[in-house]
Amino acid sequence: MSSPATLSLARTDRGGGRSGVAAIQRGRMIAAMAALARERGIAGVSVAHTVARSGVSRRTFYELFEDRNDCFAAAFGQGVARAAVRVVPAYESARGWRERMRGGLEALLDFLEEEPELGALCTAVALGASPVTLDRRGEVVAALVDAVDEGRREARGNARPTRVTAEGVVGAALAVLHTRLSAGEPVAGLEGSLMGMVVLPYLGLAAAARESVAVRAKAGHRAQARQSALPAGGDPLCDLRMRLTYRTAQTLLAIAELGAGGHGPSNRQVADAAGISDPGQISKLLARLEHLGLIEKASARIGRGEPNAWRLTTRGAEIERTIRGQALAGAPA
Repeated sequence: MSSPATLSLARTDRGGGRSGVAAIQRGRMIAAMAALARERGIAGVSVAHTVARSGVSRRTFYELFEDRNDCFAAAFGQGVARAAVRVVPAYESARGWRERMRGGLEALLDFLEEEPELGALCTAVALGASPVTLDRRGEVVAALVDAVDEGRREARGNARPTRVTAEGVVGAALAVLHTRLSAGEPVAGLEGSLMGMVVLPYLGLAAAARESVAVRAKAGHRAQARQSALPAGGDPLCDLRMRLTYRTAQTLLAIAELGAGGHGPSNRQVADAAGISDPGQISKLLARLEHLGLIEKASARIGRGEPNAWRLTTRGAEIERTIRGQALAGAPA
């Protein structure tokens, strides 16, 4: 399988070597492009849409990118690079073809769950992009096909898979992921089903059926390992019943900051502060945080049609303080 450097397919645009401010502006426009492309499709996104969503001027946009396609290419490259940083080490550290497939797939699903806009952009939205981006996407897909095609060495029985078999497996898996991401549905929990798709043409039906059991067992072992690693002093982040993603942390920090004045922020206010553009995503995230007991409605009597007003619970405040403390500890002097 290709290295992270190969998979990233990164190229430097005109703003790549500029100041820290330019890097922040570039990042905001890339994030806006990714979110808009997921919502509208690449054909429906203009430079005007991108600058409006990012809050960066049109002049700055053209200082950093040649045009809309250039910005989309940068977003695609960033998405692939971030995915590769997660997937390639997980793939290369495992022994055996099936174990490598499982490790890489689990890492990919973790990435897609945490960054759904970039994930949707990488899986299918790029199909409507410029020839340059399509060529780069083709190279990434080819690398994935190469990895799956290694299963021919372990094919059993009368199986006679070819490279076309691997192409079909990769195409089907990408289609499943795109459907879930486009609908705003979670991809976590698909490991068993997708691994079954991968191994079926190579190892047979029985091996495919065993994959869901193997994935559940591995998930249980990871949970036990996390519990045994809990320090004696008790790290409040270790026993969370959800993955603490960047967006989750930003949401908790936003509720704490916005609620400091005594007025609970609404869904929209939390979303704006946390940098989440999709109303459906923020609603689902807030509902899950409420279910976990980390946030609560500031008033139990919210009239129909009135916005929610959120505040941290005692447990949520403890988590938020830990996140903020770790962020400060890791900040440059």
